[in-house]
Formats: sequence, C-alpha cells, structure tokens
Amino acid sequence: MRCFEITEDGKRIDAYLSEKLEDTSRVAVQRLVTNGKVLVNGKKVKSSYKVQKKDKIEVEEEVPVEVSLKAQNIPLEVIHEDEDIIVINKPKGMVVHPANGNPDGTLVNAVMAICKDSLSGIGGEIRPGIVHRLDKDTSGIIIVAKNDKAHINLSEQIKEHKVKKTYIALVRGIVKENEATINMPIGRSEKDRKKMAVTKKGKEAITHFKVLERYDKYTLLQVNIETGRTHQIRVHLSQIGYPIVGDEVYSNGKNEWNIKGQCLHAKSLEFTHPVTGKQMYLEAKLPAYFQNILKDLEQRKR
Repeated sequence: MRCFEITEDGKRIDAYLSEKLEDTSRVAVQRLVTNGKVLVNGKKVKSSYKVQKKDKIEVEEEVPVEVSLKAQNIPLEVIHEDEDIIVINKPKGMVVHPANGNPDGTLVNAVMAICKDSLSGIGGEIRPGIVHRLDKDTSGIIIVAKNDKAHINLSEQIKEHKVKKTYIALVRGIVKENEATINMPIGRSEKDRKKMAVTKKGKEAITHFKVLERYDKYTLLQVNIETGRTHQIRVHLSQIGYPIVGDEVYSNGKNEWNIKGQCLHAKSLEFTHPVTGKQMYLEAKLPAYFQNILKDLEQRKR
C-alpha cells in the first residue's frame, strides 16, 4: 500500500499518480482507479477526480500475475535484442497475440520462450509487452518491450508519433503521383463489422506514400503512417483505387502468383531506445515470396 498526502490541488488523480508511481502509466493508474484500488480519504473516486489539498490517497498497487499463455519454441528472426527490447522480423501468417481462433502459435508465445523471466507486467499480467501490432498477413519489423519501463516509454513514443514506421507495398494499378498523402478518417464498417472503412464517423488517419517503382499493371510503394488505425494502409490504398496485391479483405485477393494475404511488409522502425536514449534504426528484409514477385516484375520490364 502506497500513501500520499496532497499539497497542491487541481490536477486529475490519474495524472498525479502516474507521476508519483514510478514506471506506472496513466492507463495503468486508470485501471487501478476503476478496480477500486485507489481511495481518496477512504472513498473510491473516478479517474477524472481532481485532487485537493490535504487529500489522503491510498494506492494498492497491482502484483502482476502469471498468464496461462504457454511459451513455444517457434523459430523467429531476431533483428535486435538487449535487456529492454526485442525486435523481430515477423513472418506473414503469424498472429501477434493469442485470441479466439488463435490460442497459440503466435508471436507472443514465441517471444515468451525467448525472454523467459524478463517480461513486462503492464496490464496486471506478466507477458511480452506488445506496444504495436501487425496484421496476421503483414510481414516485417515489430518491437516488443521486455520490461515495464521500456513498455511505458515506447507506448508514449508511439502515442506522440515519435516512432517512424516505414512499409513496402505492392499495389494493383499504375500510381500516377510520385508522392501523395491520404487523409481520410477510418472507422468500423457499418456494412461489415469485421472490416474497417473510410467513414465520416471514423478517427483521423493519415498515410503518406511515394512510388519506388512502376511495373506493368503494378506499382511498388514506400508507405509511412502518422496514425495507427486498424488496417489503415490497406483501407486507404484500396479506397483510392490501388488495392494491395493479395488482400482478400479489401480486394478480391486474386493474383497471378497465387499468394494468400497482402503484399505488405513493415520494412523499418526509427525510434529512441526506451532506456538508453540512443537513436535506433532497424530494418527487416523482405520475405522471399515478395522478393520473387519483384524479380518477376523486373524481368518483364527488360
């Protein structure tokens, strides 16, 4: 139990405690408040409560519990690993986190086997700290926090758009513009709740792209995103008439190479190391199937 006596007033209790409790995010504090683990003068409050002078705050901090997820020795390409983070080149077809229909065989199961005792306890559960995700059929670079300090810092960097994510996408059609920005809000589709869509009720979504190469009937793009909406790149490119090759959700998925899943690869990440403060640039090589498609397209140009 941690106790605090307020000497200044006016600040929200979640903001106040996230500053006082080392390595505890504002979201984690809000969860403590919601679960009744925070008392002000002996009473429960909401996260929006503004502290007042002479308030006495009692905080029952969470003790992370072991989750039932099992570690699995699944081969992974590790791009970088240190005491605080591990960076993986995720293969296409691998789900990031266990869920209904995918109870195991995920990136989390694999990372748990690598990290062993060095795991984040954010969320009240001991597991690898997933701070951003990739769709099942999107390959490429993904960073995982190995402890709470790294998890909180990386989450803040992503929230403040300080992490630069660069993707490579092969789309159908010849893109005329050399560079362009797509600024269209994305939200849950009203026609199909399993899909996302450009909708006025959606959240702001900004995607930048530039042409790397034009082929017969196809264009290779470099894509950078300012926001991280679900399926953002796939939705935006499909919306402007250039669906990603192989995308079965936002296009028909049919393609001459008979691949399943979209030709979308998370190429690189630029960020500040959450503990050392060092500027990091890490890159994941294109998967073999993607390289073979590009070789085929290059040969057609000759």
